[in-house]
Amino acid sequence: MAAPKRFFVENISEEVVLSGEEFRHASQVLRLKVGDEVTLLDGSGTEYSAVIAKAEKREMILNVLGSHLSEKEPKTPVTLLFGALKGDKSELVVQKAVELGVSKIGLFLSRFSSVSFGENKLERLNRVAKEAAKQCLRARVPEIELYKDLESALLSAKDAKNKLFACEFLEESGASLASLSGETVLVVGSEGGFSREEYDEAVQLGYRGVSLGKRILRAETASIALLSVVMWSLGEWA
Repeated sequence: MAAPKRFFVENISEEVVLSGEEFRHASQVLRLKVGDEVTLLDGSGTEYSAVIAKAEKREMILNVLGSHLSEKEPKTPVTLLFGALKGDKSELVVQKAVELGVSKIGLFLSRFSSVSFGENKLERLNRVAKEAAKQCLRARVPEIELYKDLESALLSAKDAKNKLFACEFLEESGASLASLSGETVLVVGSEGGFSREEYDEAVQLGYRGVSLGKRILRAETASIALLSVVMWSLGEWA
């Protein structure tokens, strides 16, 4: 039996109104009807079971039946900061990062970045994150931030216990990925990588360089691969 379809709403009480984009998806795409059971999410980490009580032209009325704390959310907060990528590659990284259990995502422009972004890009990435959260049964949508430069991104996570800076020109890592614990932030560059000056800036802010092996990875591969290893090391794959 397929799991009930999942919808994010802002406020949940005994009776919930589903409208806007979520309503259109429920009625026009999924063809849900009165009597169907769904799962409602408010971003708090709690899942609410509900049933469609009334379906109208522009909204649905749902009755909440019960709630429980989601078991799909990560126990350790992990932030991924990556250089904005060309085309839809940033969307790919956001999608996979959400599936892997990241808590926060930040995009920045660095010295070798060759793209730009604005509010439209942020809106699109938030939609991608929400759909990914639904697909992998998460109860929260990770926060997404856009930073005008690398320094702003680095400073945003200055208090994390583990601050890892992936750099393609490092011959060996300055930090072990084998046994991490506690809040972690990962920084991965854009297609052009990082400059020596940017690496030095990160080190001055307490970041430790990590090597991604002998081969040069595409920027999107590097983000996904490093995040996967870190989530495993933190015990999130157990």
